[in-house]
Amino acid sequence: MPSQTNARTDLDAFWMPFTPNRRFKANPRLVHRAEGMFYYDADDKPILDATAGLWCVNAGHARPLIVEAIRRQVAELDYAPSFNLGHPLSFELANRISELTPEGLDRIFFCNSGSESVDSALKIALAYHAARGESSRTRLIGRERGYHGVGFGGISVGGIVRNRMRFGPLLVGVDHLPHTHDLKRNAFSRNQPKHGAELADRLEDIVALHHPSTIAAVIVEPVAGSTGVLIPPEGYLERLREICNHYGILLIFDEVITAFGRVGSSYAANRFGVRPDIITMAKGLTNGTVPMGAVAVNSAVYDTILEAADTPIELFHGYTYSAHPLACAAGLATLQTYADEDLFARAHNLSNYWEEAIHSLADARHVIDVRNLGLIAGIELEPRKGKATERALEAYDTCFDRGLLIRVTGDIIALSPPLIVEKDQIDRMVTTIRDVLSKIP
Repeated sequence: MPSQTNARTDLDAFWMPFTPNRRFKANPRLVHRAEGMFYYDADDKPILDATAGLWCVNAGHARPLIVEAIRRQVAELDYAPSFNLGHPLSFELANRISELTPEGLDRIFFCNSGSESVDSALKIALAYHAARGESSRTRLIGRERGYHGVGFGGISVGGIVRNRMRFGPLLVGVDHLPHTHDLKRNAFSRNQPKHGAELADRLEDIVALHHPSTIAAVIVEPVAGSTGVLIPPEGYLERLREICNHYGILLIFDEVITAFGRVGSSYAANRFGVRPDIITMAKGLTNGTVPMGAVAVNSAVYDTILEAADTPIELFHGYTYSAHPLACAAGLATLQTYADEDLFARAHNLSNYWEEAIHSLADARHVIDVRNLGLIAGIELEPRKGKATERALEAYDTCFDRGLLIRVTGDIIALSPPLIVEKDQIDRMVTTIRDVLSKIP
């Protein structure tokens, strides 16, 4: 047993996720409230939110329509199961989501997070092939540097080494495409980089190795977010779609980050004009207020599973909190806020200003790449020799102390502000980051 360290403090009990706990608890940074574009600390000092919380608060904080919808709902119907029972908001929200998804992806399965939406999508893909009489199709194909949540399915198809290395062999029958990050050819690209579409052809090699009759689905993030904002090369997603079509493989887009306006459209699938068979979503669905995820499924996949079922229950999968009434109320109010303020179009219209501002950091100290799409940006820093991530973590702390919340992943600063961001706030983000980078070693 490890020895006891210092006496217990009020911070000890909470084991924080994806956080250097010892480092944080030695110098904690806490927020106490939020409104609009800002968090506020205990002294009511404003901290400009350049990350929409954790990619999720797309409409800004404490929006009145959403707050009131949740407050009203908890007093009216606080909980109802979705097993052999329903409540009206769940069907209303599913219909509203299906109006935004690409044509044909109009069957909506509810869960509680992005991680759950990925595991649900993978299980649906396997169930679909079994329903078609192709039970040999069990292999799942992810991508290096992919992030698909923290369930065992998600980390199996994911490709972030430290998310996988401590947790055993994971799912069997998983393979990975190469990532598309190419600093040598694509550094400082604006929007989609020119080089790398040919990397999609590596799927042909995987098919040849395992045979198409064994492959169920390919899952990729249209824009990889948590691994450092990796934008798909021109033609890459289109080529993946072609290969999947040719071999009867389902294509899953993980849009937990990119859905609901982040790339200037309702979904990245709509932005790129590439229609997958399944889309996962979460984060912006409820503006981060109540945990919720969902999977949009091609109606042909849904119909196949239902028609082939040999028991009344067609899919043995679900969650106690699927379509939770509070989450549904939050989701409906969030989608209404997006529509009332035309926030997806606003993000699209701001994207050129955002691009110019972000790329003005190309000559900032330590910067080796800048990339962007919609209202997302990745600013890659040169790592300190033998001390990966330390420079970015120091930038994070210093920015926070200067009243700016950024996100770092590895040695990459990732930005994704709420879609209500103003131009002067974008300018402040860029100015603060430039000044901070000029001062840290």
